[in-house]
Amino acid sequence: MGDGRWRTAGRWRTAGSALVRVVVVWAVSTLTMLALAGLLPDFELQSPDGDSITRTALTAVWGAGAFGLLGALVWPAIVRALLLVPALVLGLLVFFLNGSLLLVALWLIPDGRGAADPETAVVVAAVMSAVASATSTALAVRDDDAYRRRLYRLADRTRPRRVTGGTEPVHGTVFLQLDGVGHQVLRDAVADGLMPTVADWLDTTHRLTPWRTDWSSQTGASQLGILHGSNEDVPAFRWYEKDTGRLMVSNRPASAVELQRRAIERTGDGGLLTLDGASRGNLFSGGADQLALVLSMAARRGRRNRSRAGYFAYFSDPANAVRTAGSFVAEAAREVVQSTRARLRGDTPRVSRGGAYPFIRAFATVVERDVVVAAVVGDMLAGRTAVYADLVAYDEVAHHSGPHGRDTDQVLARLDRSIALIAKVAEHAPRPYRIVLLSDHGQSPGETFESAYGLTLKDLVRAGCGLPVPRRVRRTRSGSEARDAARDALRSALHRPVDAYGEWAARSEAPAVRPSEPVVLASGNLGLISFPGVPGRATREEMDRRHPALLRTLANHPGIGFLLVASAAHGSVVLGRDGLEVPVSELADDGPLGPLAVFGRGAADAVRRTDGFPHVADIMVNSMYDPATGRVHAFEEQIGSHGGLGGEQSYPFLLSPVDLSPPVAEGADLVGAEQVHRVLRRWLRECAGPQVPLEISPSTADAEAFLPVDVPVVPDKNG
Repeated sequence: MGDGRWRTAGRWRTAGSALVRVVVVWAVSTLTMLALAGLLPDFELQSPDGDSITRTALTAVWGAGAFGLLGALVWPAIVRALLLVPALVLGLLVFFLNGSLLLVALWLIPDGRGAADPETAVVVAAVMSAVASATSTALAVRDDDAYRRRLYRLADRTRPRRVTGGTEPVHGTVFLQLDGVGHQVLRDAVADGLMPTVADWLDTTHRLTPWRTDWSSQTGASQLGILHGSNEDVPAFRWYEKDTGRLMVSNRPASAVELQRRAIERTGDGGLLTLDGASRGNLFSGGADQLALVLSMAARRGRRNRSRAGYFAYFSDPANAVRTAGSFVAEAAREVVQSTRARLRGDTPRVSRGGAYPFIRAFATVVERDVVVAAVVGDMLAGRTAVYADLVAYDEVAHHSGPHGRDTDQVLARLDRSIALIAKVAEHAPRPYRIVLLSDHGQSPGETFESAYGLTLKDLVRAGCGLPVPRRVRRTRSGSEARDAARDALRSALHRPVDAYGEWAARSEAPAVRPSEPVVLASGNLGLISFPGVPGRATREEMDRRHPALLRTLANHPGIGFLLVASAAHGSVVLGRDGLEVPVSELADDGPLGPLAVFGRGAADAVRRTDGFPHVADIMVNSMYDPATGRVHAFEEQIGSHGGLGGEQSYPFLLSPVDLSPPVAEGADLVGAEQVHRVLRRWLRECAGPQVPLEISPSTADAEAFLPVDVPVVPDKNG
């Protein structure tokens, strides 16, 4: 009976506290509205004939109340309806929608005493939302229970659970991926004071371990391996599959679904997060049942697990929407200013940063960050066992501004503040949490291949095949040499004249072999060349027969480090400049490396592994690498790139609590995303107990059980 009275009294106290907070926020909003009416000439709270102070105050009370009520009742419905709208568009609509709600609130004021121009309504709504949010948060922070409930609602979670093992709470684990932040970049940021939270952890509670990526040093391969335990047959960020005619691109939903399905089929396991897990901002789900901004589940329609529901959870609070939208606009403006300064200073290397890029950057550095951090906060307050979240801000900015400099320094500092917030919230969670920071790859600087040589890799390949190329390419030294070599090789091989463009001369009798259109793809400083007309993997001998000058042209180009091709006579071989050639079977760190020597330890094993993939390209092309400067040449428009071998891109980091077991034995190397997966799985077992298996083992498990039932897995030529 006493317990019942205590619970009843507690409910009354909670209700009373909530009522007080509502009244205080309403009062502050009313005062804000009165102040804005006095400051803004196009915002009126009086009739044309004027009103007394009391009447004006009552009008403000009514307007503030109506605006607050509309925000609480109508705004969530609007956001849910806009889940089908692209995120960039949603961010731009926030101000307009909030201003529209204010106009409706003013229209509801009796006797038509409230009025504002549409532009003024946007300003008034933004200020009032910000003030109301700040007031509500300040009041909630003073009440721990209210603060938890507020954060909880934002993350759209069910009631928190306290998980214990015996008498001690079972630890949860949060894995925060700082996309593209290399090991050396993190060390420099700590040394320069950009990341004080990380610096404090390094001094007290965490250890820093570098690891080495596979040849494909990019998020698709690394995150698939980390979350699902296998990145077999992922040769690059994008590649062509001859058997299906499908172009695979890691950041396309259809391709991500297929890659996840293949990984689950190989391992017989749902992924790292199958035990009460949450996946936030990732390409793949990891087997989690709680998802937000997960690409492989982007088409999922289930009410609980729809990936884009993360937007609703965050933007259902109009104050969040306004704050993030304001930061979005500020970040887009910051990018315009920074790119303009770089252009005026004549900074080199430099790539185009116009068009939609300022908005893409703002989405990655603001919207994605805010939504993902809010989701992680909610996951911790809900007591989830395992959370894996990707923060992509640094990677996006470094591609266009370079991995080192003021632009990326600012991003690193903001990432540190997000980490500090998550660590602070962990103190309020219903279970203790261990926070692990890691990255999926680094980034290597350098001028683009096109900027350095005046033509793209595709242009060079076409010229080497004797195919038509643009006139600008024919005027470059590389293009001219490639065309001349192709013309001479064709004349020698076929004893037939060719025209001035290196094309086949028009004859009544067709040559025995005609050039086919190659598929040329770029993944950072890794290029992939495939010949759809050649069944299976084309051999060196076949390519020399069809395109006698191509391999020599590529291997001898100063912007290219090495080629990997199959050979009918020697198995696969690595080709370098001046006829240098080493069979893949003989490559070893302590043996012959040939053109791989400059790329350092582990390059031989990385190339050998990729050579065994079913969908390895006919020609794998890695750009040059200068170990003195750390520079590479990206085959796409990026001055900070990753995707192949060479420099910092191959060395991400793992920052783990010292009370977890060391990632590897002292003196050993941590190599490949699959090994990182095994380390993280071991740590989950140490935190959450034996229900997390130490190893995954292939079985007859149905891979489709871990995929959304309404997403068909079918070949798609558009990827």
